[in-house]
Amino acid sequence: MKTRAVRLYGESDLRLEEFDMGELKDDEILMELITDSVCMSTYKESIQGAKHQRVNDDISEHPIIVGHEFAGIIREVGAKWKDKYQVGTKYTMQPAINIKGSMAAIGYSYEYCGGAATFIKVPPIVMEKDCLLPFDENSAFFEASLAEPMSCIIGAFHSMYHSERGVYEHKMGIVEGGKSALLASCGPMGLGAISYMLNCDRKPSLLVITDIDEVRLKRASELFTEEYAKERGVEIHFVNTAKVDDPVKTLRDLTGGTGFDDVSVYAPVRPVIEMADEILGFDGCLNFFAGPVDPKLSAMFNFFDVHYKMHHLVGSSGGNTDDMKECLKLAGEGRLDPAVMITHIGGIDAQIDTILNLPKIPGGKKLMYLGKNLELTAIEDFEEKGKTDDRFKELAKITKEHNGLWSKEAEDYLLANF
Repeated sequence: MKTRAVRLYGESDLRLEEFDMGELKDDEILMELITDSVCMSTYKESIQGAKHQRVNDDISEHPIIVGHEFAGIIREVGAKWKDKYQVGTKYTMQPAINIKGSMAAIGYSYEYCGGAATFIKVPPIVMEKDCLLPFDENSAFFEASLAEPMSCIIGAFHSMYHSERGVYEHKMGIVEGGKSALLASCGPMGLGAISYMLNCDRKPSLLVITDIDEVRLKRASELFTEEYAKERGVEIHFVNTAKVDDPVKTLRDLTGGTGFDDVSVYAPVRPVIEMADEILGFDGCLNFFAGPVDPKLSAMFNFFDVHYKMHHLVGSSGGNTDDMKECLKLAGEGRLDPAVMITHIGGIDAQIDTILNLPKIPGGKKLMYLGKNLELTAIEDFEEKGKTDDRFKELAKITKEHNGLWSKEAEDYLLANF
């Protein structure tokens, strides 16, 4: 049983290899993978090798398959699971399988199970923990791939909380109909957060988006127009905080001077964190979402307001299985479009260079089609490539019809023609 996969052997030592995984056991499932989106966590894991807390110490002898944002089709089911899983059905996976006393996760710790592969053997622990998740047969594979990063966003909003003075009970989630701000949030994860906040069941009445990159901010405002937000009952504003004299005053003025109920920070930058603190209102919750590389990152936080104005801080990293299920449901209903996160597509042969150079590649999510050999290509470059390749000419046409975004139509065309 052969597969083609990207495996990690050591620090920055990734290899694309074809190898035999052995026979399928009765308690395993064979999946053909179609898509895998590349996460910054995979970059961090790849440069750290065995030093990473989730990576096994013996990867030089037993390399692991990287990647954890994937979707595919079940091709063979071991006898133990015949009554629950059917051949030919579409599935994605919750990689954080939550084994007590272990940091093991899919894409970090398993020899034959990870996202950067044409075929994988799903270990029994995944099924036992109910981490193999079906998605709508009419949904695109890329939507299911992005359910994992979207679940991190969803989990962040679920982790925020509020309370009443003298009542010792936390009310989980953002304030429904409240005032929310997403700071430094026009990158891929920030765009996913905007999409979720405008389409979930617990929306704010006011949503303010900030960034200092005018190009990214303009693109976000084109994807999520005032009209689009208004149709969903939300007043939306986009602010370039680098172009205003007093960003804190500008942002607080948008709330009528009350400050925000919920503020999320999407860049691990001290001034952004401190700005978030300063714009909180009474019982305001600050969510530090951005994952820092610097273990000594710190910032000032007003403890007078913690004491007298009930300000509080939460941090979140990753989502749970229910968060992924929520994303898959919303995407299947057409209420959530994870495509806003994608800026590049490629094939499995482009995966190593993409992973190792990820911080240097501009744009959002890089989506890889695992059964294809295809250099990493920005969606905005389709038209230029289309001058010499009719397939990219057609992809340029399709993406233009979808507001410059990747889509199921584009995916279907790629799978059929590349």
